[in-house]
Amino acid sequence: MDKKVVLTGSSSGIGRAIAQLLEANGYHIIPFNSRLEDTQSIEKEAKEILASHDIDVLINSAGFGMFEPHEELNPSNIAKLIAVNLTAPVILSNLFLRSLKKTKGHIINITSVEATKHSKFSATYTASKAGLRDFSLSLFEEVRKSGVKITSINPDITKTPFYDKLKFEPSDNEDTYLLPQTLAKTVLEILSMDGVVTDITIRPQRLEIKKK
Repeated sequence: MDKKVVLTGSSSGIGRAIAQLLEANGYHIIPFNSRLEDTQSIEKEAKEILASHDIDVLINSAGFGMFEPHEELNPSNIAKLIAVNLTAPVILSNLFLRSLKKTKGHIINITSVEATKHSKFSATYTASKAGLRDFSLSLFEEVRKSGVKITSINPDITKTPFYDKLKFEPSDNEDTYLLPQTLAKTVLEILSMDGVVTDITIRPQRLEIKKK
């Protein structure tokens, strides 16, 4: 198969699970390692990749969260969150789109269930993920005639290092969280389909979190 996949966030969590499963199924993973808040670094690395490859898949999996009263957030952290969660995927889509049109490729953006609802202490995070989801849905309408597929995956609570620096984490009950391997299987299934899954939300059966 040897389809080439540019993947952000491949070193841990959902991104790592995606990398492992896709590699096991014949995909060639190209980890995107630039600091996602640095536009110049993003452009430089993207150009280096494109100099050697046309790519088949772009997966934007990197991201982080902040869940505090909005007035208590640090402005520089707000800017970083928007840069990593929203701006970088938009820029990467821009930089790789011509290559993806050649291969009739696929963009998959890992957003969040928060992109589909409204929760307290999540205003900035929700804005970044809702923006990415709406970007995905709008871009699909723009490029669908070219053969490029675009998918927004909106996972609920997933047991990953995402929660390491937060004040809450998934419950210990197995039916209250997703595993990153579940999201990876979803990605593989979506890439294998003839049609286009433009938007999918995946949730555990029950809602339960644990405060630290």
